[in-house]
Amino acid sequence: MRILFAGIIARYPFGGVTWCSLMYLLGLRALGHDVFYIEDTGECVYDPVANTRATDPTYGTTYIHDALAPFGLGDRWSFVNYDGSYHGRSADEVQRYAASADLFINLSGGSWFWRDEYARIPHKVFIDSDPAFTQLAIAKAEPWYVAFFQRFDRLFTFGANIGTRASPVATGDFTWHKTWQPITMDDWRPAREPRDRFTTVMTWQIESFADVGGNKDQEFVKFIALPSRTAQKFELAINGPQQLLRQHGWETVDAMQASRTPAAYREFIHASKAEFGVAKHTYVVNRSGWFSDRTECYLASGRPALVQDTGWTAHLPSGDGLLAFSTLDDAVAGIDRINADYARHARAALDVAHAHFDARAVLPRLLEVACA
Repeated sequence: MRILFAGIIARYPFGGVTWCSLMYLLGLRALGHDVFYIEDTGECVYDPVANTRATDPTYGTTYIHDALAPFGLGDRWSFVNYDGSYHGRSADEVQRYAASADLFINLSGGSWFWRDEYARIPHKVFIDSDPAFTQLAIAKAEPWYVAFFQRFDRLFTFGANIGTRASPVATGDFTWHKTWQPITMDDWRPAREPRDRFTTVMTWQIESFADVGGNKDQEFVKFIALPSRTAQKFELAINGPQQLLRQHGWETVDAMQASRTPAAYREFIHASKAEFGVAKHTYVVNRSGWFSDRTECYLASGRPALVQDTGWTAHLPSGDGLLAFSTLDDAVAGIDRINADYARHARAALDVAHAHFDARAVLPRLLEVACA
């Protein structure tokens, strides 16, 4: 198949976001499909050097190229700036590709437009990486927003409980199919031994969906005393209140530096002993079943993960390599369990990644539903 894939690499030019799109592109290509990346959000890029939204897209377009080129995709992308100008491949080239495409995949709002060339593609799917937030936003949205989602043939979500009795989030007339972030496993083989740090990469608060849900800060404060309960060291790559966290015993580094490039993000994970991950409040309180693409990368690197339960434990194994917590006592017990037999949990983490997140299994299931 020929697949036009829309992502948000330039809108959020950081390693973790980049890997999300990149692993779709690489995973689909490995299955024998032809792929092309488009970014068409109608928004300005974020330039982290200037720390601003920039009308000049140079930082974002350079970033896209530098991220894709090492994987042989340096000429397989186009970025549409807020003013409608095309960068990378031209508008005519995008239209020609779309005219012969079989499938349009929109990840996380990689395009908010229904241009004619997208609408004419036979199969069109949206992949929701913010479950509960997305559905709550649709429920209170203006008609254009609802109509945007109605034009897709299939809707997918990383929230395994969305649309079931396990979650109170209303889905209205929409059907959300369950999927996970695909992981290209060979890209996550670590080349180094980890340091003795449980880590994560996190944003304290996000700008989007402010009117429909709560952020990670609401959950993290419940566990802020964790360093005082264990001898284990922690390091947070965080965009947030570093001084406050250090006062409670957390080591911190700047999240933007740790995830400035795909390589830096991967190196930070590989240098970690395990992940300690807290979820956004909206994921937790709505029992969305959301599971983090970041945590999948830890597991694929053979790094155990101790992460907050959002309802994902009904769909994924918990106890070996991947452990859930809901309370501070749970978190302390999970740390002790991982440290008591680290080698076994590291092996189990990799087994979980292979069994549940390998792109070679995730993507064929997605394509089967997408093109049914």
